[in-house]
Amino acid sequence: MRSQPLQGQTAIVTGAARRIGRQIALNLARAGARVAVNTRASVAQAEAVVEEIVASGGEAMLAQCDVTDPDAVRTMVNHVVDRFGGVEILIHNAVSREHAPLHELTLESWRQSMAIVLDGAFLCSQNVVPHMEKAGHGSILFIGGASAFLGSEGPALPTAKSGLVGLTRSLALSLGPKGIRVNLLSPGRIESEVDDASKLERLSRSRPVDRIPLRRTGTPEEVARTATALVGPDFSYLTGQTVHLAGGLVMQ
Repeated sequence: MRSQPLQGQTAIVTGAARRIGRQIALNLARAGARVAVNTRASVAQAEAVVEEIVASGGEAMLAQCDVTDPDAVRTMVNHVVDRFGGVEILIHNAVSREHAPLHELTLESWRQSMAIVLDGAFLCSQNVVPHMEKAGHGSILFIGGASAFLGSEGPALPTAKSGLVGLTRSLALSLGPKGIRVNLLSPGRIESEVDDASKLERLSRSRPVDRIPLRRTGTPEEVARTATALVGPDFSYLTGQTVHLAGGLVMQ
């Protein structure tokens, strides 16, 4: 067993201020990684994640940036490299919360969902890859979701996350010869204590527990542990894959 399998590596986690992203950042730090905690607007929450990591003896920094802004992403990555010396891990977890059905969805909201999920994945990958190439290795992990495979009442998010499947496979094919792995983690019904009643109601309606073979919901901590393992050395021969962490709700 490796107590700190990511020792000496630097990770950028987008959308890391709360919920799944927060847990991923904390878990990466426990595994020994230096962590850049990204957020666009939840600065106080992201700073709290940084403080928690540092208080536990880890290394972390705030990496505030809008992942849909090319200049901002470039600047963020450069700041991380200046601070920590490189980037070996990217976990793109930033996501839109747009769940409007087709008849209520605006073109602006549709495009914003695509921008956060897909443009963000593209821009962050494009900017970290040169540093991974310099290191001779790297791991990119996109956080998708079961809605990409099962659909949902609102079309924006499932469509955006479906696009991550194609991006994962394309980047895995082109970056594999450079020692860079690219995978997609697709959580199912994940609940936490910070979820509001409307979200829980929507999840209960669209993903009832009696449809999940394990008959329970997942937790952000379970997503974080899986994400940390996937970017680590124990999965060094895995690339181009979608891993479903959904209690059996999605089987492929």
